[in-house]
Amino acid sequence: MAKRRLLIALLAPLALGAAAVSPSDIPSEGSVMNLEQCRQLALANNKDLRRSAQQIKVAGYEKDQAFAAYLPSLDFAGGYMYNQKGISVLESDQLLPIKSFNPETKGYEFDFVKNPIDGKPVMVDGKPIPSQVAYLPKEALSYDLHNVFFGAVTLTQPIFMGGKIVAMNKITGYAEQLATAMHDNSAQDVIYTVDAAYWQVVSLKAKQKLAVSYVNLLDTLSHNVSLMVKEGVATKRDQLTVDVKLNSAQIDLTKVDNGLVLSRMALAQVCGLPVHTVFTLADEDAETISTTAPVAKSYDMQQVYASRDDLRALELGVKIYKEKETVARASIMPNLALVGAYSFSNPNMFDGFQKKFNGMFSVGAMLTIPIWHWGSNYNKLRAAKAQTVAANLQLDNAREMVDLQVNQASFKADEAFKTFSMTESNLAKADENLRCAQLGFRDGVMTVDNVMEAQTAWLKAHSENIDARIDVYLCDVYLNKVLGRLDVQAAQ
Repeated sequence: MAKRRLLIALLAPLALGAAAVSPSDIPSEGSVMNLEQCRQLALANNKDLRRSAQQIKVAGYEKDQAFAAYLPSLDFAGGYMYNQKGISVLESDQLLPIKSFNPETKGYEFDFVKNPIDGKPVMVDGKPIPSQVAYLPKEALSYDLHNVFFGAVTLTQPIFMGGKIVAMNKITGYAEQLATAMHDNSAQDVIYTVDAAYWQVVSLKAKQKLAVSYVNLLDTLSHNVSLMVKEGVATKRDQLTVDVKLNSAQIDLTKVDNGLVLSRMALAQVCGLPVHTVFTLADEDAETISTTAPVAKSYDMQQVYASRDDLRALELGVKIYKEKETVARASIMPNLALVGAYSFSNPNMFDGFQKKFNGMFSVGAMLTIPIWHWGSNYNKLRAAKAQTVAANLQLDNAREMVDLQVNQASFKADEAFKTFSMTESNLAKADENLRCAQLGFRDGVMTVDNVMEAQTAWLKAHSENIDARIDVYLCDVYLNKVLGRLDVQAAQ
């Protein structure tokens, strides 16, 4: 049942269609490809890996962007404004009193109109009337500001931002490493999928050969029984029993043939090739395939943790959340920046609103101190700290899961190797049992049923050996995956 689920999982992506590759990347018909070449094709053509490679570039650009915050920024702002009305400083024409110098007081005094009778200043609305006035018409201080052009060039140099700039540079650096770790982890998943698909083809190819041999055995037996029926030394029941078995074996052969075709299509899809690409695997026609050595009994888990890209990603996530605490803390701290600017306008306010561009330079410092934001900034800091705690808990849980994965994979790999060793010893026994049954049948001391039982046992022994051999490879690659030992760079 596990093998069936594996085959279904490998065939499922076929419904989505194969990835597009250039014609030069497609193997020619009859070409032979080994496991390493299949890995390279899959890593080069996998769309998820290509997407994650772009994420690494994005993280790099964001890192450069964060570094730019250390440097001064230069901005320009300009605009045009149409005003319905001009500007008049005066409400109406103005009569301004004039002072004259009084030698007696040695100062400037207003000269008021005096009553010739009592010599007192003439009062109007409670105010004295000056003898002389200066006439200032309203038009003298009226300016045409219907069309106004303005602009400013501003230079800003951050001095102290509460540690936010430093923290953001660390965050973007960690994010770039995180993107790389996620990419490598996905690449290991691709390698494992390729290996599973590759060995599935090899397994079905071996079972196809086995099924053909089994059909030939039954066909030969059917022919011999037919001759014996004619000679009266065998019954019609014997003939029917063999023929039923032969038909069943032919059906199984057809199923294996179809499964092999589909598994080849699945491998082509995983490699990013058109599903109907025809190529031969280097191991599918090999008479013998080398197996891996027995697995170790224990592993240095600290080294395993350091080798696992997914754990590395979680560790970087903890660091990112820790720096986010600094960013959140910066929101409750003062910010200081140096500011320089050159502003200009037309009409210009620096020279009587003349119709020409004119401006001025200005230099200063800008200090921003948060006073009261209804607890928003403090809650932001509390949320950042809670996220850091959650990320640490996730990392601890992931390490525990890695411990379990390593132990399970190690036991399964060891079990697979021992099972393969036992199936190897059964092959010779099954071959000898079949040979004895065939000789006994020829000599008349064995029945048809005895021969078919021996053939079935022979088929089972060889089938179990094939499954055990492939399981050794799959368990080995999975063990290397959980140990973080799959060399992604070497496969690319």
